Amino acid sequence: MAEDTILEMRSITKEFPGVRALDDVTLKVRRGEVHAICGENGAGKSTLMNVLSGVYPHGSYSGDIVYDGEVCRFGSTHDSERAGIVIIHQELALSPYLTMAENVFIGNERARRGWISWNRTEGEAKRYLERVGLHDNPSTKVLDLGVGKQQLVEIAKALAKDVELLILDEPTAALNDDDAGHLLDLVLELKAEGVTSILISHKLNEIKKVADSVTIIRDGRTIETLDAMSAEVTEERIIRGMVGRDMTHRFPEREPRIGPELFRVEDWTVHHPMDRERVVVDHANLTVHAGEIVGIAGLMGAGRTELAMSVFGHSWGVGISGTAYKRGEPVDLRSVHAAVAHGIAYATEDRKQYGLNLIDDIARNISAAGLRKLARAGWVDANAEHVVAERYRRDMNIKAPSVNAVVGKLSGGNQQKVVLSKWMYTDPDVLFLDEPTRGIDVGAKYEIYTIIHELAAAGKGIVMISSELPELLGMCDRIYTISEGVVTADVPRAEATPERLMHHMTAVKEEDHE
Repeated sequence: MAEDTILEMRSITKEFPGVRALDDVTLKVRRGEVHAICGENGAGKSTLMNVLSGVYPHGSYSGDIVYDGEVCRFGSTHDSERAGIVIIHQELALSPYLTMAENVFIGNERARRGWISWNRTEGEAKRYLERVGLHDNPSTKVLDLGVGKQQLVEIAKALAKDVELLILDEPTAALNDDDAGHLLDLVLELKAEGVTSILISHKLNEIKKVADSVTIIRDGRTIETLDAMSAEVTEERIIRGMVGRDMTHRFPEREPRIGPELFRVEDWTVHHPMDRERVVVDHANLTVHAGEIVGIAGLMGAGRTELAMSVFGHSWGVGISGTAYKRGEPVDLRSVHAAVAHGIAYATEDRKQYGLNLIDDIARNISAAGLRKLARAGWVDANAEHVVAERYRRDMNIKAPSVNAVVGKLSGGNQQKVVLSKWMYTDPDVLFLDEPTRGIDVGAKYEIYTIIHELAAAGKGIVMISSELPELLGMCDRIYTISEGVVTADVPRAEATPERLMHHMTAVKEEDHE
């Protein structure tokens, strides 16, 4: 083994009942580098890292892990952590009701003779927290922190375990641009201090920013390892390796067929439920036509989601005023039931918490919003439910052995297809899609884009909220920009550029509405 190699995984094969998740995977990581792992959802990236970190113990897979020149047989995450390998999962493992200091040393307590030294705990935690750029009081409870700071607490927790190899699984998936940038800068700082990192991410621009090497995994197999610093290794080159084909177009071709006005809101105003004096959406006007895809662009906190959720049956906010029109006629949307009855659907940005029942199967998730269509005398027809779900599984290309598969075990892209299926079954006229491709890979994104195009071609009105300007520019016929709760512009596709959208997204409200 070369002297600069800290990790080598040789011929790793891991099987689950009926599925070979990893098939003879090989990975080599140099000491002191940031090594990215790319692949579509379900390619085996997280499974490989769970093997490395002991989540899947030795004996549950075949192949060898060679770390620091020695073959390792980790029976648990405690074994890998003792060796200096720490994994930070996408779902953070923090206790919200404990303090930052307590979380930093959870399972690694600063104790003597069975008694925890709180002075030592807080003093040492403060040093680790400051090392990752957190200057909050260590006694602050985790539940009082934003997601970005919680991610930094996880890294401080890893540093407290004397980490030598840090594994980050989709660390920026739930972060805004500022928090994501800070975290990536921290990864580079840790690299300068000698910490090796393995980064799993769908965000190829982030990989190009921080990674030295990129290993691509497809269908449970290693495809290739690339020098990320090479000018020849572009985002398009990485995508080709991930999906196994050239993607000359990130977005499907589409010829818009836009019909008459389908839905409109006028003077829509929403107040914050915890601070009723605070206006979150301020006299907003929005229109969508049949067959049209309309985008909403805005910075974090601008009021995009609040606008969509308040329109969808007043499911967020208080003191809501304004008028909604469907095909020119006023409609009452004061409850979710009323919104669904009027043909309005909302696919949430947080599919795991609000969009799906993760412990239930595909069939029940798809039928959840349209149970009345399957009920007879108060009883759901299970056979009819199965037939409906199977049809969507086939038409939406949901990759699962059957509609009895538990949704929580599906990849992010397939979960998103279940969410869309659920709302498509209600046969809506207008769909609000809030971050419909968040956390899914480029191949699955293309499938979601195709589904959105098909819905528009069927005459539906689509309102698409996204934090990714290239996505809005590639998908939408018009784009509204929103800043501080105010709709600042309505930009046709032909006139939309990233610079123009950002100008309107950062516009400051000039005057208050009466």
